[in-house]
Amino acid sequence: MAATDAFIGLGSNMADPSAQLAGAVARLAALPDTELVAQSAFYSSRPVGPQDQPDFVNGAAWLRTELTPLELLDQLQAIERAHGRKRIRHWGPRTLDLDLLLYGNEAINSERLTVPHAELANRDFVLQPLLDLDPERVLPDGRSVADLRQQCPDNNLQKLHPVARAPFPSG
Repeated sequence: MAATDAFIGLGSNMADPSAQLAGAVARLAALPDTELVAQSAFYSSRPVGPQDQPDFVNGAAWLRTELTPLELLDQLQAIERAHGRKRIRHWGPRTLDLDLLLYGNEAINSERLTVPHAELANRDFVLQPLLDLDPERVLPDGRSVADLRQQCPDNNLQKLHPVARAPFPSG
């Protein structure tokens, strides 16, 4: 199977969010049959949904993988669990959220997975990191990420300064 470019959205607002994201990127780089091509800067933003929670730190990772979309989703969910993710409240606080945003030029709509991510066009904290990684990226339906970013509602997105972090311990 040929490798496919996949873009992963990263988010956290608990337990040192920047460290959670840095650890997730290290784990993504270690996935089988997968190469980390690049990672975006991290950004802070207001939460979507319930506002009684801390701001989020978000970013994105560009992978080149031979994993199928569902195999990749399983790996993402395993990384979330390793970071203590508990699904308690919809759009609630979380230690780590990993979303498969794009998988090649595929449009996927199954019980377990929707790609491109259903809310991608409405989230500046997803679109801006995607633009950082690939300014020319076009969605499977022909819309450009750059055009979507221009039309996207503002969520008080602030670019964070990079912080050197040790990789998240494996295990």
